[in-house]
Amino acid sequence: MAVTAKPTRILIVDDDEDDFFITSDYIREIKDVPFEIEWCFRYADALQALQAARHDIYLVDYRLGAKTGLELLQEAIDAGCEEPVILLTGKGNPEVDKKAMEVGAVDYLVKPELNPEKLERSIRYAIERSHAMKALRAQEKRYRTIFEQSKDAVFIADENLAFRDVNAAALELLGVPIEEILGSSLYAYMPLEQQRDVLSALISEVHEVDDEEILLRTPDGETRFCILSASLITERAKPSYIQGIIHDITNIRREEKATLLAEKLASAGRLVRTLAHEVRNPLNNINLSIEQLQPNCQPDDQLYLDIIHRNSRRISDLITELLNSARPSEMALTKTALQSIVDESLSAALDRITLHKINVRIHYPDHEAFILADKEKLKIAFLNIIINAVEAMEPEKGSLYINVSANNNSFRVIIADNGSGISEEHLSRLFEPYFTSKRNGMGLGLAATLNILQSHKAEVDVKSEWGKGTSFILDFPAHA
Repeated sequence: MAVTAKPTRILIVDDDEDDFFITSDYIREIKDVPFEIEWCFRYADALQALQAARHDIYLVDYRLGAKTGLELLQEAIDAGCEEPVILLTGKGNPEVDKKAMEVGAVDYLVKPELNPEKLERSIRYAIERSHAMKALRAQEKRYRTIFEQSKDAVFIADENLAFRDVNAAALELLGVPIEEILGSSLYAYMPLEQQRDVLSALISEVHEVDDEEILLRTPDGETRFCILSASLITERAKPSYIQGIIHDITNIRREEKATLLAEKLASAGRLVRTLAHEVRNPLNNINLSIEQLQPNCQPDDQLYLDIIHRNSRRISDLITELLNSARPSEMALTKTALQSIVDESLSAALDRITLHKINVRIHYPDHEAFILADKEKLKIAFLNIIINAVEAMEPEKGSLYINVSANNNSFRVIIADNGSGISEEHLSRLFEPYFTSKRNGMGLGLAATLNILQSHKAEVDVKSEWGKGTSFILDFPAHA
């Protein structure tokens, strides 16, 4: 049995019945194509039909009583009509022709010049163009959905990386509203000149950036570690543009850093315990020997025995301190407000702050920042950081900034100074036991501090710039 082609549904909108019959006769003369033709002569009914999209194509007369076919077309498109519309008129008018194309008509035909061939070509072209436009719109909608809903920052920019369009993830990553980011360049958020130069060279020479690691800094000073992929797109007779994706790996970097630090501390702990065991055994023998020698010792030799005894006791104390710095602290956790811990830590450091004439600025949230904490031990950790900050600053010029803020399900404490800063080499060894840059320091303060902070399940990050200052960023889980 032969398959019958689905008929093309046509609605002729014309307030003149004779013109409707003439146009419909022309359509019926078109061979090999089945049509279903309907007539509508009222403006309101025609608008309802266009909005309902019950037909494949609409032939609309320019004159529709008090209104025009252009007005009908405009109203229908504003209401979401996507079906093709051909405008018909009694006589040619270039202005009407131009206006019809601007409003959205797919073609403009003069009635006295109509014939079956011209109508067939116009209807076929209009339907084919409509199908192509619908496919394009559907494809654009799919890609727009991917663009908007992507968890990675997706952007379109010019050749200087000035943003033309960005998705919501890009706004969140850079921490700026849409009106500020459009027109600004990605380079403006890259603090490292070397990375800017490398990126510029890749775009201008290779026209492609493939998984390049970059550092971004938001306007509020937050640093983000990211992976950038971008391509330069060149189209004929159109300006070139860059499309790119930025993947935020800040959390991955923090986890890697925390894991590396934990492994380093665990390794240091094993080494400390081994050394302590190996040193204490001969030290015990020395102490026992001193006890045996003392009863028979001559007065002149007693001085030397005292020196040996005093230094062996010092070695034993150092071993104890070293073991304590590597051993997890025992905590008595209670619900405590971070504000009170910071206040008491500052009170304990007040003498040093006053002597150095340090300017202290504090910012707290409006509500209490409750965490589970061993208050006394956490005060020791904060005090160590504050004292180190005070000692790193120049007297009378120092500025200590402490900020407590809510951050999702955690509270963040920032202790920042404008002191001498820490070099990259020293920053990587900051929490190692017995590592210190101080002349008379033992290097156990920050090791013990980290031990206490980790026992409170705090995430620790240190940012420092040589000659400009250091910031300790501590994130504590919030207590429900």
